[in-house]
Amino acid sequence: MSKKSAKIAAMIAGLEGRDLSAHYLGFFECFNQALFFEAHDVLEELWLAQGRAGANYSFHKGLIQFAGAFVHLQKGRLDPARRLFLLAQANLRQYPAVHDRFEAGGALIQIADWIAVLEAAETNPYPARPAPVLRILER
Repeated sequence: MSKKSAKIAAMIAGLEGRDLSAHYLGFFECFNQALFFEAHDVLEELWLAQGRAGANYSFHKGLIQFAGAFVHLQKGRLDPARRLFLLAQANLRQYPAVHDRFEAGGALIQIADWIAVLEAAETNPYPARPAPVLRILER
């Protein structure tokens, strides 16, 4: 097990045994704590394991890109953030408004809003403008 895998295992340990993947749930836990790099890493491990043929390949890729955009904002890199938001948007648009108990439609609205803000911004709008809170819907 790599150091990265061990760190991810520790982050998702309390999320095992639920009805959704611990990696998937861990993404939301990390994202909502503004641990965007960690959110990216946690979901990337699941994304890579499923391969390109997986039904959620582009969905998970879009979520990873969404988190990655905020990593760039944390580092003050506005154009790379905008480009990742665009990629996330393209990937998440392939799925219904609610997918795997996540409101992808709401995320797409947030992404479009961030793209517009970044296209008009002269300075970094983050963290004065906080990232959205992402939630999993109850059954």
